[in-house]
Amino acid sequence: MRSLTPFAQVIMLVNVLVVAVAVVALLVLPPATTPVADWTRGRATDSPSAAPGPSGSPGSAESADPALPSAELPPPVPATPEFARQVGANEAGMVPVLMYHRIVAKRAASIDRTPAQLRKELERLAEDDYVPVTAREFVTGRMDIPAGKHPVVLTFDDGHSSHFALDDSGAPVKDTAVGVIYDVARRYPGFRPVATFWVNREPFGLRAEKDQKRAVDWLASHGFEVANHTWRHPYLPAMPKKKVAEQLARTERLLGRLGVGPSETLALPYGAMPRKRSIVQAGKWDGVTYRFKGVFLAGAQPSESPFTKGYDWRAIQRIQSNGKKGECRRWCSQYWLEWLRDHPDRRYTADGDPAHISVPKGLRGKISSRNRGRVIVY
Repeated sequence: MRSLTPFAQVIMLVNVLVVAVAVVALLVLPPATTPVADWTRGRATDSPSAAPGPSGSPGSAESADPALPSAELPPPVPATPEFARQVGANEAGMVPVLMYHRIVAKRAASIDRTPAQLRKELERLAEDDYVPVTAREFVTGRMDIPAGKHPVVLTFDDGHSSHFALDDSGAPVKDTAVGVIYDVARRYPGFRPVATFWVNREPFGLRAEKDQKRAVDWLASHGFEVANHTWRHPYLPAMPKKKVAEQLARTERLLGRLGVGPSETLALPYGAMPRKRSIVQAGKWDGVTYRFKGVFLAGAQPSESPFTKGYDWRAIQRIQSNGKKGECRRWCSQYWLEWLRDHPDRRYTADGDPAHISVPKGLRGKISSRNRGRVIVY
């Protein structure tokens, strides 16, 4: 195993700090009062445990507003060295993977964000030419965004009710995460409305499986990813190997019944690795198998490009969405988005050609051996 550089060791320590803060915050969070879907009538309510209703409600994917911005991407273009130079392509650059938790009007913990804060951050991303991709698209190298644009991965942990609900017209509730994403996509046509939601045993606060399925169906049919965040959100380092496998397999079984399994990505609760790291990469419990292509941590820097030697799919860095106070002075989203803006040569910039990987001449050596046959150098 490669020894860690001093900088990498600092990053690891900062990640532990971010995790510790998240653990304390989650332990003291009060009950949520954000709108959740009343799946009986398809209407948002103020109750954190609104009783799910029978099937056939307006909460189904079929009743979604057809005027919603599309997650489709424009046709790819064939890249050449000259074209790659013109658009400043650098597909060996860093990719911000942003981490969100609850989206609530009144923050109760540092990891909470308000709808206004989320909207402002997404608007900034759109203005800086970022285009969202899902975590699944990122880990499989399918970041097929337009030339000259930069990928960003929007990730939401815990499947909270503030992430997704539908109103009585079948459209996403305004101040949920999905509602905010669509609001920004309407006003910034190049901003693709997709994200990844890592869920536990009650996705989006819904208890009845038929209502969970309607919610997950809606999201999947609109380009969102719903994937594994363990069954009960435990602290995995304190659990034996079999219990870790159970946590992952139970969620995989549920997601399979909901029609979106098997998961290709996993977000570790609190970003904490179990003692046996391989158990969160692939395993089996009670006849259910799982095998992930990307395992995500909780912080605290942009990820390496999945095409580079430095990329490790077993421990993918994320950035906590937050300002520049306290422990976030140098490690959260405001700091890193400013840093990437000030260091454009370090940021991933697409060439618009899914068949090739374009990089400046000096970065050719960063590309992993399995991807070298696809490289365009300029």
